[in-house]
Amino acid sequence: MFFTPHSRDKSILPHDPLKAIVAPRPIGWISSLSKEGIANLAPYSFFNAVGGMPPMLMFASEGVKDSARNAVETGEFVFNYASEHLEKEMNASSLPAPSGVSEFDHLGISAAESQTVAAPRVADACAALECKVTSVVETVDIDGNKTGAIMIIGQVTGVHIDEQYIRDGRFDVALAKPVTRLGYLDFGYSNGFHEMPRPGWDGTVHNP
Repeated sequence: MFFTPHSRDKSILPHDPLKAIVAPRPIGWISSLSKEGIANLAPYSFFNAVGGMPPMLMFASEGVKDSARNAVETGEFVFNYASEHLEKEMNASSLPAPSGVSEFDHLGISAAESQTVAAPRVADACAALECKVTSVVETVDIDGNKTGAIMIIGQVTGVHIDEQYIRDGRFDVALAKPVTRLGYLDFGYSNGFHEMPRPGWDGTVHNP
Protein backbone atom coordinates (compact mmCIF):
# COMPACT_ATOMS: atom_id res chain seq x y z
CA MET A 1 0.00 0.00 0.00
CA PHE A 2 1.18 3.50 -0.85
CA PHE A 3 -0.60 6.81 -0.56
CA THR A 4 0.14 10.48 -0.10
CA PRO A 5 -1.22 12.26 2.97
CA HIS A 6 -4.09 13.68 0.91
CA SER A 7 -4.97 10.48 -0.98
CA ARG A 8 -5.60 8.03 1.87
CA ASP A 9 -8.43 5.61 1.11
CA LYS A 10 -10.64 6.22 4.13
CA SER A 11 -12.67 3.08 3.42
CA ILE A 12 -9.49 1.08 4.19
CA LEU A 13 -7.81 3.46 6.65
CA PRO A 14 -10.55 5.59 8.21
CA HIS A 15 -8.09 7.05 10.75
CA ASP A 16 -4.75 8.68 9.94
CA PRO A 17 -2.02 6.09 10.71
CA LEU A 18 0.84 8.63 11.03
CA LYS A 19 0.78 8.87 14.81
CA ALA A 20 0.67 5.09 15.11
CA ILE A 21 3.65 4.70 12.78
CA VAL A 22 5.76 7.30 14.59
CA ALA A 23 5.48 5.56 17.95
CA PRO A 24 6.03 5.19 20.80
CA ARG A 25 6.49 8.84 21.67
CA PRO A 26 7.26 10.30 25.10
CA ILE A 27 4.45 12.41 26.50
CA GLY A 28 5.27 16.04 27.19
CA TRP A 29 3.13 16.79 30.23
CA ILE A 30 3.63 20.54 30.17
CA SER A 31 2.84 22.97 32.94
CA SER A 32 2.97 26.71 32.41
CA LEU A 33 1.79 29.98 33.89
CA SER A 34 -0.17 32.66 32.07
CA LYS A 35 0.69 36.34 32.24
CA GLU A 36 -2.29 36.65 34.59
CA GLY A 37 -0.81 34.03 36.91
CA ILE A 38 -3.14 31.12 36.03
CA ALA A 39 -1.44 27.73 36.01
CA ASN A 40 -2.04 25.44 33.03
CA LEU A 41 -1.33 21.73 32.60
CA ALA A 42 -1.69 19.66 29.44
CA PRO A 43 -0.12 16.61 27.75
CA TYR A 44 1.52 16.86 24.31
CA SER A 45 2.31 13.85 22.14
CA PHE A 46 4.61 15.85 19.87
CA PHE A 47 7.44 16.12 22.40
CA ASN A 48 11.06 15.06 22.78
CA ALA A 49 14.57 15.99 23.82
CA VAL A 50 16.50 17.85 21.13
CA GLY A 51 19.93 18.25 22.69
CA GLY A 52 22.17 17.22 25.56
CA MET A 53 24.76 19.98 25.90
CA PRO A 54 23.01 22.08 27.00
CA PRO A 55 19.96 19.90 27.68
CA MET A 56 17.03 21.09 25.58
CA LEU A 57 13.44 19.95 25.07
CA MET A 58 10.72 20.71 22.57
CA PHE A 59 6.97 20.39 22.40
CA ALA A 60 4.75 21.25 19.48
CA SER A 61 1.18 22.49 19.53
CA GLU A 62 -1.22 22.17 16.61
CA GLY A 63 -2.76 25.57 17.02
CA VAL A 64 -1.68 28.07 19.65
CA LYS A 65 -3.20 26.54 22.77
CA ASP A 66 -2.77 27.77 26.34
CA SER A 67 0.52 25.92 27.02
CA ALA A 68 2.17 27.25 23.88
CA ARG A 69 0.80 30.76 24.37
CA ASN A 70 1.96 30.84 28.00
CA ALA A 71 5.41 29.54 27.09
CA VAL A 72 5.83 32.15 24.36
CA GLU A 73 4.54 35.03 26.49
CA THR A 74 6.42 34.17 29.70
CA GLY A 75 9.44 32.36 28.24
CA GLU A 76 9.05 29.41 30.61
CA PHE A 77 7.49 25.95 30.97
CA VAL A 78 7.97 22.72 32.92
CA PHE A 79 8.01 19.14 31.65
CA ASN A 80 6.46 16.71 34.12
CA TYR A 81 7.18 12.98 33.86
CA ALA A 82 4.07 11.06 32.82
CA SER A 83 4.15 7.73 34.66
CA GLU A 84 1.64 4.95 35.19
CA HIS A 85 0.71 6.09 38.68
CA LEU A 86 -0.38 9.46 37.25
CA GLU A 87 -1.91 8.26 33.98
CA LYS A 88 -5.47 9.19 34.95
CA GLU A 89 -4.43 12.70 35.96
CA MET A 90 -2.35 13.10 32.82
CA ASN A 91 -5.17 11.98 30.56
CA ALA A 92 -7.75 14.06 32.43
CA SER A 93 -5.63 17.18 31.88
CA SER A 94 -6.06 16.77 28.12
CA LEU A 95 -9.65 17.99 28.36
CA PRO A 96 -10.29 21.16 26.32
CA ALA A 97 -10.80 23.43 29.30
CA PRO A 98 -11.70 27.05 28.56
CA SER A 99 -8.80 29.47 28.62
CA GLY A 100 -8.37 30.82 32.10
CA VAL A 101 -9.23 27.54 33.83
CA SER A 102 -6.38 25.91 35.76
CA GLU A 103 -6.26 22.15 35.24
CA PHE A 104 -4.41 21.88 38.54
CA ASP A 105 -7.36 23.41 40.38
CA HIS A 106 -10.15 21.92 38.27
CA LEU A 107 -8.80 18.35 38.55
CA GLY A 108 -7.34 18.59 42.04
CA ILE A 109 -3.78 17.87 40.88
CA SER A 110 -1.22 18.89 43.51
CA ALA A 111 1.25 21.54 42.37
CA ALA A 112 4.70 22.32 43.73
CA GLU A 113 6.91 25.35 43.35
CA SER A 114 9.69 25.37 40.79
CA GLN A 115 13.12 26.81 41.53
CA THR A 116 14.27 28.51 38.32
CA VAL A 117 10.92 29.34 36.68
CA ALA A 118 7.59 30.70 37.92
CA ALA A 119 5.49 27.92 36.39
CA PRO A 120 4.51 25.21 38.89
CA ARG A 121 5.26 21.51 38.52
CA VAL A 122 3.24 18.39 39.30
CA ALA A 123 4.10 17.60 42.91
CA ASP A 124 3.69 13.82 42.57
CA ALA A 125 5.62 13.41 39.33
CA CYS A 126 8.65 11.10 39.38
CA ALA A 127 10.67 13.89 37.77
CA ALA A 128 10.23 17.36 36.34
CA LEU A 129 12.41 19.55 34.15
CA GLU A 130 12.18 23.33 34.40
CA CYS A 131 12.79 25.04 31.06
CA LYS A 132 13.33 28.51 29.66
CA VAL A 133 12.30 29.10 26.05
CA THR A 134 15.13 29.57 23.55
CA SER A 135 13.32 29.22 20.21
CA VAL A 136 9.81 29.44 18.82
CA VAL A 137 9.20 27.98 15.37
CA GLU A 138 6.02 28.43 13.34
CA THR A 139 6.12 25.45 10.99
CA VAL A 140 5.46 25.76 7.25
CA ASP A 141 4.61 23.18 4.60
CA ILE A 142 6.57 22.46 1.41
CA ASP A 143 4.82 25.37 -0.30
CA GLY A 144 5.88 27.77 2.42
CA ASN A 145 2.39 28.06 3.92
CA LYS A 146 2.05 28.24 7.70
CA THR A 147 0.55 25.05 9.09
CA GLY A 148 -0.83 26.63 12.24
CA ALA A 149 1.46 24.49 14.39
CA ILE A 150 4.04 26.00 16.71
CA MET A 151 7.15 24.34 18.15
CA ILE A 152 8.58 25.56 21.45
CA ILE A 153 12.20 24.74 22.32
CA GLY A 154 13.43 25.28 25.85
CA GLN A 155 16.69 24.83 27.72
CA VAL A 156 16.55 22.83 30.94
CA THR A 157 17.44 25.07 33.87
CA GLY A 158 16.35 22.88 36.77
CA VAL A 159 15.87 19.16 37.43
CA HIS A 160 13.62 17.58 40.06
CA ILE A 161 13.81 13.82 40.76
CA ASP A 162 11.92 11.90 43.41
CA GLU A 163 14.78 10.05 45.08
CA GLN A 164 12.82 6.80 45.39
CA TYR A 165 13.31 6.40 41.64
CA ILE A 166 17.10 6.57 41.82
CA ARG A 167 18.95 3.25 41.84
CA ASP A 168 22.74 2.86 41.66
CA GLY A 169 23.12 6.50 40.69
CA ARG A 170 20.63 6.29 37.83
CA PHE A 171 17.05 7.37 37.26
CA ASP A 172 15.38 3.95 37.10
CA VAL A 173 12.90 3.95 34.22
CA ALA A 174 11.68 0.47 35.16
CA LEU A 175 10.56 1.87 38.52
CA ALA A 176 9.19 5.13 37.07
CA LYS A 177 7.12 3.24 34.47
CA PRO A 178 6.59 5.93 31.83
CA VAL A 179 3.41 6.12 29.80
CA THR A 180 4.08 6.61 26.08
CA ARG A 181 1.83 7.78 23.25
CA LEU A 182 1.16 5.38 20.43
CA GLY A 183 -1.63 6.16 17.97
CA TYR A 184 -5.39 6.59 17.94
CA LEU A 185 -6.44 6.10 21.60
CA ASP A 186 -3.53 3.78 22.41
CA PHE A 187 -0.97 4.36 25.14
CA GLY A 188 2.09 2.24 25.88
CA TYR A 189 2.91 0.84 29.30
CA SER A 190 5.61 -1.30 30.86
CA ASN A 191 3.36 -4.37 30.51
CA GLY A 192 1.77 -3.66 27.13
CA PHE A 193 -0.73 -1.06 25.95
CA HIS A 194 -4.40 -0.16 26.10
CA GLU A 195 -6.79 2.51 24.91
CA MET A 196 -7.52 5.61 26.97
CA PRO A 197 -10.19 7.98 25.57
CA ARG A 198 -9.55 11.70 25.76
CA PRO A 199 -12.13 13.49 27.93
CA GLY A 200 -14.25 16.32 26.61
CA TRP A 201 -14.95 19.48 28.57
CA ASP A 202 -18.69 18.71 28.44
CA GLY A 203 -18.23 15.22 29.89
CA THR A 204 -18.11 13.40 26.56
CA VAL A 205 -15.12 11.41 25.26
CA HIS A 206 -13.29 11.83 21.98
CA ASN A 207 -12.70 9.02 19.51
CA PRO A 208 -9.57 9.02 17.30
